[in-house]
Amino acid sequence: MAKLSTKQHSATHRIIIYGGPKTGKSLIAGKLAEFYKIIWFDLEKGHETLFELPAAWQDNIELIELPDTRSYPIAIETCLKVIKGKPVDICEQHGKVGCMLCKKEEKEFTHVDLDSLDNNTVVVFDSLTQLTNSAIAHITKSQPDDYKLTYDDWGNLGKLMDIFLSHVQQAGYNVIVISHEQEVETEGKKNTLVPVGGTRNFSRNVAKYFDHVIYAEKKNKKHVFASQTTYSNTILTGSRTNAVMEGLENEEATLLPIFKPELYKSKSEKGKEVAPINSKPNTPGGKAANILKNLKK
Repeated sequence: MAKLSTKQHSATHRIIIYGGPKTGKSLIAGKLAEFYKIIWFDLEKGHETLFELPAAWQDNIELIELPDTRSYPIAIETCLKVIKGKPVDICEQHGKVGCMLCKKEEKEFTHVDLDSLDNNTVVVFDSLTQLTNSAIAHITKSQPDDYKLTYDDWGNLGKLMDIFLSHVQQAGYNVIVISHEQEVETEGKKNTLVPVGGTRNFSRNVAKYFDHVIYAEKKNKKHVFASQTTYSNTILTGSRTNAVMEGLENEEATLLPIFKPELYKSKSEKGKEVAPINSKPNTPGGKAANILKNLKK
């Protein structure tokens, strides 16, 4: 039986970033390309935002486009095969794993093997909202357009989303999932914003699959982000490592408080540097920060 004291903090992160449209969700994830290789699964043609990044950072992003539609729900099929970790080859034209048509015509494929990834790679799925739509389209693909989902259909949707998210939860590599917001009734009959991840009932519990739940919104014409559980009584947020995203509206938005807290430094109103956010005194990064702070006194 292993004691907790013998365990170490995970070197990887599983994050969900959610909020309304055009609140900077994709861009803040893309900025990690300054430090990491990124495998970006684009389910809704949202990668245009990433062209704002410097060219050198763009070179670190491998884009896999999944042309998901109501009549061609390829996203749920491909993402489920990918997330299970076995090596797969995805055709660039259709976004399909092992596409026989593209093999026959000798078209381009992208090889993906998530279980072989190291800590220097981040996998992004953009977005969970579209993946949910794809799962619904997959379940009802033989039905007419005006078909209404039955109780069993909603149950099958929950099963598909749980398969995907449970693999995200246990992933040994860095994962960012982007989603949108919806209001649900939580405990105490309180209306709360949560990430879209299936039915309203299922979405209530989507956060449990992630280490960090980050909310994105616009305030005073700036994109701002929140990660602390105390941020709002009506917005679901939280971080298992107590990473702090709040307050970044006065600085360049970044995920470094989570990924590289030893590199991220906030500044006080007087411009004096303070210890990195989320640095822990018993970690190498925390010790280094404290030594540097003492030397500057």
